[in-house]
Amino acid sequence: MDAGPVLWVLLQSLEPESVRRGRAKPMSGVMKRMGMIFRAKANKALDRAEDPRETLDYSYQKQLELLQKVRRGVADVATSRKRLELQLNQLQGQSSKLEDQGRKALALGREDLAREALSRRAALQQQVTDLETQHQTLQGEEEKLTLAAQRLQAKVDAFRTKKETIKATYTAAQAQTRIGEAFSGISEEMGDVGMAIQRAEDKTAQLQARAGAIDELLASGALDDHSGLAKDDIQSELDRLSGGTDVELELQRMKAELAGGSSSQQAIEGGPGQTQSQSPQNSPSQSQDTPRFDKQ
Repeated sequence: MDAGPVLWVLLQSLEPESVRRGRAKPMSGVMKRMGMIFRAKANKALDRAEDPRETLDYSYQKQLELLQKVRRGVADVATSRKRLELQLNQLQGQSSKLEDQGRKALALGREDLAREALSRRAALQQQVTDLETQHQTLQGEEEKLTLAAQRLQAKVDAFRTKKETIKATYTAAQAQTRIGEAFSGISEEMGDVGMAIQRAEDKTAQLQARAGAIDELLASGALDDHSGLAKDDIQSELDRLSGGTDVELELQRMKAELAGGSSSQQAIEGGPGQTQSQSPQNSPSQSQDTPRFDKQ
């Protein structure tokens, strides 16, 4: 059995706690650094996945929910105010009834009943006063909430207009960026297409260069053509010379045709006049050539 691992365990158990704690500090620093790197990577991934248009729509939805809550609060306060008004009307009706009863009791000589009716009316009047105070408070709160709801509604409407404007601008900028990337060839799709075209052009150029090199080697005789269609250097030189001779012969024939055509045209343009003009010139020669016989 190897004593190395056992000895290491014993040494670890004999180390003081302070030493082990001091050794744990570098590990904690590494963990903090790893956590920072992870948060940075996560933040970058979230930023890349975030769509501003979706964020704006979500914010607008939250504002609509808040506006709905404010409206419900206004409705609740208005309901409470209405209930207080109903209670006030009911207490005021009871107070009027007790007042009438007191008058009737005094008219009948029953002062005790009149005093009791007035006592009850005084208690109801105190309740009416308290309810009126609460009613005024609720009415003030309702007015504040109504004003806040109106302001919030205006802000929500303004945010909606701004949101749509930002979304339209972002969409246009995104489309313009994509079009620019497509034209410049730096987009992912166009980059792949450009790389494919470049590879095709490189292969084409390589094949053309290889074909030209093979033709040169076949022409020079460095490579043998087993198909029997290629010519040797002597035959190629003879073909070249014969081709040049044929060209010279064709050129001479064309010159002769042009010369013959020009002389015929001059003869046609001269006509009988030219013949008559030449006859006097020919007469002296004819007289000189013809022997003259003197009369004897």
